Amino acid sequence: MDELNHQVLEEKPVPPPEEFSKKARVGSMAEYERQYQRSLEDPDGYWGEQAKLLDWVEPPKKILEWDLPHAKWFVGGKLNVSYNCLDRHLGKRGDKTAILWEPEEGEPVPISYRELHARVCRFANALRSLGVGAGDPVAVYLPMIPDLAVVLLACARIGAVHSVVFGGFSSVALADRIRDCNAKVLVTADGGYRRGRVVPLKATADQALESCPSVHSVVVVRRTGEPVNWKQGRDLWFHELSDKASADCPAAPFDSEHPLYILYTSGTTGKPKGVQHTSAGYLLQCAWSMQLIFDLREDDIYWCTADIGWVTGHSYIVYGPLANGATVVMYEGAPDHPAKDRFWQIVERHRVSILYTSPTAIRAFMAWGRQWVDKHDLSSLRLIGSVGEPINPAAWKWYSETVGKNRCPIVDTWWQTETGSILISPLPGATPTKPGSATKPMPGIVPRVVDLRGEPAKPGETGYLVIERPWPSMLRTIYGDDERFRREYWGRIPGVYFTGDAAQCDRDGYFWILGRVDDVIKVAGHRLSTMEIESALVSHDAVAEAAVVARPDEVKGEAVVAFVTLRANAKPSRELNEQISEHVATTIGSIARPAEVRFAQALPKTRSGKIMRRLLRELAQKGSVTGDVTSLEDLAVLEQLARTKGIEEG
Repeated sequence: MDELNHQVLEEKPVPPPEEFSKKARVGSMAEYERQYQRSLEDPDGYWGEQAKLLDWVEPPKKILEWDLPHAKWFVGGKLNVSYNCLDRHLGKRGDKTAILWEPEEGEPVPISYRELHARVCRFANALRSLGVGAGDPVAVYLPMIPDLAVVLLACARIGAVHSVVFGGFSSVALADRIRDCNAKVLVTADGGYRRGRVVPLKATADQALESCPSVHSVVVVRRTGEPVNWKQGRDLWFHELSDKASADCPAAPFDSEHPLYILYTSGTTGKPKGVQHTSAGYLLQCAWSMQLIFDLREDDIYWCTADIGWVTGHSYIVYGPLANGATVVMYEGAPDHPAKDRFWQIVERHRVSILYTSPTAIRAFMAWGRQWVDKHDLSSLRLIGSVGEPINPAAWKWYSETVGKNRCPIVDTWWQTETGSILISPLPGATPTKPGSATKPMPGIVPRVVDLRGEPAKPGETGYLVIERPWPSMLRTIYGDDERFRREYWGRIPGVYFTGDAAQCDRDGYFWILGRVDDVIKVAGHRLSTMEIESALVSHDAVAEAAVVARPDEVKGEAVVAFVTLRANAKPSRELNEQISEHVATTIGSIARPAEVRFAQALPKTRSGKIMRRLLRELAQKGSVTGDVTSLEDLAVLEQLARTKGIEEG
């Protein structure tokens, strides 16, 4: 990739706003460097000090036991995750709003810590009445409703292991995940709402359960009131079970390494890959990172727009915020229902002060136009964040200017399902930011960019991102397949954790994540990062969002096919097609010039907002899609994309 100019590395750092730094938990780079150095020189002392953020039944006797690739953190310690998220707040914050639920239709519903505690205790007792005990897996297939948080915290209270399956997944995907963890109980709902339509969750669950003999009880939340099929002796109403149960359920102490949950990574092919997280280390790093990265304050109204079906929702809607006694906004619906200003309406109504959303959403907002944002008073915002994938500089700048009004620091965070919590991120009062860079590692985290021999890459050179030291919230294994855990994460480059992401580190020690290493296109022997090409595409004034895939090419091996959506003021044309292709060639190099640019009204996405590049790859290579589309948000998008082939090729 020597001939490619990765121009984002030339971005000048943006210092934190002075007023923010004055009040921040970490207010200078000098303080960050002090913490970071201490975490490297005395990791046991550093993490032992952070462990005081949690309430322990028995304090740990040892901070870390490391037998590569297996870690045990806070050895000998005992606590209860649910207690740390609920009970310990009741004296000081019992009447404070824990969850501020915004349904797709209807009035917001505030739930206090006291009320949430009672609901969690009742459902924990209900689970026990169904024979669920410590270590038993419970499958969860729910929409974004408060009962989802209740179920997770109830499982944690009695030591059950929850396995949440995203509500947009198909019956096949659900069945695979239930069978893999051998769940006894499934918690689902009669349905959910999405853009005014009912999503038939119970019907999908019924179909999945035809091949899941381990499930003996199905607990159903009544959300829509729609009639559903009912299997006597197996199906039970959530509210009836909870109403009968006692609100007295003392939080049982569990070992620091007691399993908390299994979460199957998105995009898994073949056998599902269940990432297993444990209790103390995971909870601590989520709670600690909430304080440092989001500079969390007692009066903040915090909104993470993710779905709890993904790890972001686990760590930064449920466990991290509630362990800190925060007020969390939870939204049920889509960002464009009933109109394209729904997010900004929510920010204004609830006076949201911290907003944590995805680059995919940000680029969609760009495409819709800033008029939707400008209609609303966003003066309550003091910090904005990005999660889920690398953010390109153009989207970063738009987010900063249009949403943050150039006064809110942006925390562009890098982490994974496997890491459990954020590992690389700016600290908003300390770190000068560079648009498109996740900047510096958190204390205790030692990332490196290396080649496959483990040799360090030069500044600005693309390599593989690895983590050299264990961290508290790291995955402990792949559920039921420890050999796969060793091979995929610790065997690629022996001795270090292999993230699977391509990255660069610049001369200032800032990390630039370029996307998955399997998201590469090999054109005439040159490995091109799809993220790099997509970043170039969206830096064109007319382009709002882009996805790049490969198709076979007889001469070059593979050719670049770009699918783009345009900003509100741009119209598709052959001239614009040529301009965009030339822009990529100028920005990166002629080798990266797209062989095709296809204009699209929208890109195919899952309900969580992830672009389904697999479907685009099929379209580019075969002209049609035959694979599974059950988790696709809108089937009409594929039909429109299929019709575009050849129109703009001139």
